[in-house]
Amino acid sequence: MNKEKNKFIATINKTEDICLVVMFAAMVGIIFFQVIMRYVFNNSLSWSEELGKFIFVWISWLGISIGQRRNEHIKITMLVDKLPPMGQKIAEIISDIILIIICLVTLYYAIILVQTQVKVPYAGIKISTAWGYLSLVLGCGFISLRLFANIFKDIKELISHKNTPFLKGGDQ
Repeated sequence: MNKEKNKFIATINKTEDICLVVMFAAMVGIIFFQVIMRYVFNNSLSWSEELGKFIFVWISWLGISIGQRRNEHIKITMLVDKLPPMGQKIAEIISDIILIIICLVTLYYAIILVQTQVKVPYAGIKISTAWGYLSLVLGCGFISLRLFANIFKDIKELISHKNTPFLKGGDQ
């Protein structure tokens, strides 16, 4: 069961990475094509700028999710670094809980936004604006799942190491 779960998570992570790279390449290509059309052929495309912005929003939310997966988001750890290892883990759990609350509130309103925007099209690319807001739903959803996983991992680590020097502030 654990092997299947890890394979599923690895597949989602790989898919997310591939989507990000493909979307970035598409965005760069579309914007480059627009520049060529505008400055070489004096003919602007009505849909290219809007599609570029649409893809950029998706890239942003997928990137935030990937940053959470890799634990690469900026953190101010000046105070946390002065705590013993057990205090650092507890501070990390509290921080993750706060982030989950923010993500879940955002996710709730993003779902409502997607539902209300289904019949509202983008002017240039003629697709529903709900597709743009769906990036917020998926991004916050993935971030929340990863935060829950971090919390469970940290709690499990606290429980399994509570009597070791690691968590008592001993030599590391």
